[in-house]
Amino acid sequence: MSKEKWLGSVYGFIVVIVLWYLAAVITKLPIIPSPIAVFANIAVIFASKMEIHLLFSLGRIVEGIAISIIIGVPLGFLMGYFERVDKVLSPLVYFTYPVPKIALLPVVMLLFGLGESSKLIMIVLIIIFQIIITARDAVKDIPQETFRSLQSLGASRWQTFSEIVLPASIAEILTSTRLALGTAVSILFFTETFGTEYGMGYFIMDSWMRVNYLDMYAGIVVLSLMGFVLFVAIDLAENYICAWR
Repeated sequence: MSKEKWLGSVYGFIVVIVLWYLAAVITKLPIIPSPIAVFANIAVIFASKMEIHLLFSLGRIVEGIAISIIIGVPLGFLMGYFERVDKVLSPLVYFTYPVPKIALLPVVMLLFGLGESSKLIMIVLIIIFQIIITARDAVKDIPQETFRSLQSLGASRWQTFSEIVLPASIAEILTSTRLALGTAVSILFFTETFGTEYGMGYFIMDSWMRVNYLDMYAGIVVLSLMGFVLFVAIDLAENYICAWR
C-alpha cells in the first residue's frame, strides 16, 4: 500500500474508534461497550477463546479465494480469447451473476450439507463471477494489433498468453478479487451461523445469544480486521506482481 492509503486507513480507524467511544459515553448502554473495554477483552480472550474461530474463518475465505481464482481466471481468459467460447458461456454467466447468492444458501445446504463444502461453495459463488467477467473483459480490451505483432514474430499461444494476456489482465483480476472480498466475508459470517461450532460468525452469534456484548463486539472487531488484512494482502500482491504499472 502507498503512504497515502496507509494514512487514509489510519485516519478511518481513528474516526471509527472516536465515534464509537462517544456513542458509548453518551448512551451509557450495555449494548454499546467502550472500545477500550472491547480491545482489552480481545487481549484477554484471543488466545484461549477466539484464535481457533479466527483460523477456521481465515482458512475458509483464503481457500474460497484460491478456488475462485483457479477456476475463474482460465474461464475468463477462454471467453475473452475465443469468441465461440464467449458466445456459449456469456449467457450463462450473465443469467446467474445477478442472482443474490445468499438466496441460494438453502439450496446449497440441501445439496451439499451443513459442513465445510457448503460454506466454501457460497464464498466461491460470491467471488468467481467477478473474476470471470473481469478476466474476460481484460482480454477483450487488449488491442488486436498487439496480438498480431507477437504472432508475426512466430510466438506460440503460450507465449502470447504469458507475454500479453496475463500481464494485461492480472491487475484487474486482483482488483475484482479485492472488491468481492467484503461481500465474501459477509457471506462467510452468515454461513458460519449454521452447522458449525467454529468460525467468527459462530463466535459472534453465540456471544450475542449469551448476552456477552464484550465478546460479541470483540468478534466483530476481529472479523473486520481479518477482512482488512486480506484486503491489504491482495493490495500488496498487486503492487509486487504488477510493479511495472
